[in-house]
Amino acid sequence: MRIFKFGGASVKDAEGVKNVVNVLRTVGHTNTLLVISAMGKTTNAMERVVNGYFNDKPDMDAAIEELVTYHKTILNDLFEAKNHEVHHAVNRLIEEVKGFLIWNKSPKYAFVYDQVVGYGELISTTIVSAYLKEVGLDNQWLDVRELIKTDNSYRDAQVDWEKTEAAVKTTVDKSKLNIAQGFLGSDENNFTTTLGREGSDYTAAILAYCLDAASVTIWKDVPGVLNADPRHFTETQLLNKINYREAIELAFYGASVIHPKTLQPLQRKEIPLHVKSFINPKEPGTTVGKGVKIEPEVPCFIVKKNQVLLKLSSLDFSFIVENNISELFKLFHEHRLKVDLIQNSAISFSVCVDNKFCGLSAVLPELEKKFKVVCHEEVSLYTVRHFTEEAVKSVLNGYEVLVEQRGKQTTQLVVK
Repeated sequence: MRIFKFGGASVKDAEGVKNVVNVLRTVGHTNTLLVISAMGKTTNAMERVVNGYFNDKPDMDAAIEELVTYHKTILNDLFEAKNHEVHHAVNRLIEEVKGFLIWNKSPKYAFVYDQVVGYGELISTTIVSAYLKEVGLDNQWLDVRELIKTDNSYRDAQVDWEKTEAAVKTTVDKSKLNIAQGFLGSDENNFTTTLGREGSDYTAAILAYCLDAASVTIWKDVPGVLNADPRHFTETQLLNKINYREAIELAFYGASVIHPKTLQPLQRKEIPLHVKSFINPKEPGTTVGKGVKIEPEVPCFIVKKNQVLLKLSSLDFSFIVENNISELFKLFHEHRLKVDLIQNSAISFSVCVDNKFCGLSAVLPELEKKFKVVCHEEVSLYTVRHFTEEAVKSVLNGYEVLVEQRGKQTTQLVVK
């Protein structure tokens, strides 16, 4: 069994969907399960729907209409018959979204988010499945919410591995071409949950683990895993091979090409991961596996934008020790502030956090009760793996360095 994951960029329009067919015909499609993300920027549009629901109903209605128009254009480009069943199937999904927004009584943003945003994946897989059948590639459409069971930590759900493995093994027919959604699961009450933004890679790994898959391939618009994100760095190199440990390190520090949770289940069963180009599917791309050194061994650059640096110092010059640090991490956890870097001395503590769940405003007053707090927002965190002095200098580029931390193989810089 092989698991193929296609992200939003690969199915952003009709030509992208047709290219998925080209990839499958080029590399084969027997004993294969496709994990497909929402089309293009649909998840962003779905987030607009959720935000409009809570703040601005006209904007919500406009966002829904944009979604309808966007997917209708793709449908019209893919299917000649205007009364094709897929049109009705997509309309039913849109009506489900509208219906939920009418009857929902929950005031919880994270719950509403998960019930709405996941429809991007449901719509995309419905369209792709229908098109593959249209061109002669028979397939089985699966609702991944019936397979991946989680707790109810909406927007960042934790997998119940025992229930998930049982559901996957009893539902998936390995002999067929299967199509499932990325990013989604469901809790014990069958409400939709999501696995965290960009969680479709993780979905592929979960299914691979449960199916004892031969491999996972993530199809991207880049030739493989690069040593730097081309959106932020002008010169990049393809990494031909890396081992699980190196890939986990890169993902932990924020390399966007692989989701941080993806590698752990693959490593446990030593399932190789391939990152390849959907534009040039015959090219080898990057292989992540056991016991291989990074090839070539070059500095790897990772940047996280829009981070927050908190510099804390004790009000009475007392030491910041284990009990203080324990309380701090508990506070960060409660307000879902992800810690990316820490540095401490006897009476000071610096921490760089990701505020994507907007917990900073609640945390600051709590911190100010016990510490003098200096808060730097909109800072960038640069990480250089296998660094050289030249590599470190290349990322500074006139920035003010607020924190620098060096290890044997890794340098991190918080800059503004």
